[in-house]
Amino acid sequence: MQMTAASRQQLIDQLIKEVNSSYAFPDMAKKVETSLRQQQKRGAYDTMSSPQRLSEVLTDELQAVTRDRHLRVTYSKEMIEDRKSHDERSPEEVAGYLATMKSNNFGVERVERLPFNIGYLELRGFARATDAADTLAAAMTLVAHTNALIIDLRNNGGGDAAAVILLASYLFDKRTQLNDFYFREGNRTEQRWTADVVPGLRYGGTKPLYILTSKDTFSAAEDFTYALKNLKRATVVGETTGGGANQGDDKRLSPNFSLFLPLGRTISPVTGTNWEGVGVMPDVSVCARDASKTAQVAILTRMAASENDPDERRRLHERIAQLGAGATSSISCS
Repeated sequence: MQMTAASRQQLIDQLIKEVNSSYAFPDMAKKVETSLRQQQKRGAYDTMSSPQRLSEVLTDELQAVTRDRHLRVTYSKEMIEDRKSHDERSPEEVAGYLATMKSNNFGVERVERLPFNIGYLELRGFARATDAADTLAAAMTLVAHTNALIIDLRNNGGGDAAAVILLASYLFDKRTQLNDFYFREGNRTEQRWTADVVPGLRYGGTKPLYILTSKDTFSAAEDFTYALKNLKRATVVGETTGGGANQGDDKRLSPNFSLFLPLGRTISPVTGTNWEGVGVMPDVSVCARDASKTAQVAILTRMAASENDPDERRRLHERIAQLGAGATSSISCS
């Protein structure tokens, strides 16, 4: 497929139309239109016959104007079908989706009880809450009786907002507002609260909780981190996250082009804003590779400070010494 002047014009016109009608930030949508029209007048796209290259350039332009990493244009050699909701998928499509999720254990990569009864849960993604509920319940039940919990989101690129609410619901003793979500369509705002009842055992809201992050922590994983940090429920250890706060969906621009477009935005009841473009800053800034042992050292230090048994206190300090060597500032992370 080769792009022509007519097909480029049609693509950009449709792109501007979708951004203006649905983007979560109406004022920013107008800036996008202005920027793209200026680029057209300068002839910036005139020599682009490659559809792949054009999609990349348009994505760069959109993100440069908005600083929104969710916003992107994608080219496909195969014809793009209109996106179906989960409920509209065929039984075969649903079965394929579930098979993929099961092969990834619904994002639950690892559950472990570390020395001195510290729970550890590594999540690589937030699968749909309705599908992942049993697996998350099993994981949270396994760590329910630990004295402190580490949730590792260093390799978590996001997923389902409802799964974020479900996991957070295990970590509070009472119903708690996590955030608001503004939808451009209908100009409405939805409050998001933890659930009154969860399957399995609730961890509760008083035991120490640490969340591990990296620059690759993104989207729904940042949503979870941002909410629990600002509610003072968790201590965040690691690197500043990727900075993608605006949730959206794919819009078909043409038979071979689509646009992922944020349709709404998260608003913290604590900060009045979100982490878009800036990421979630950790409370304790270290290289991602050092985040786990840094969190463990913090937990064990607290335990040692309140431990009356001298033998147990000695064992705690021995473990701290084992873990404490070699941590580096995140400034020097490669």
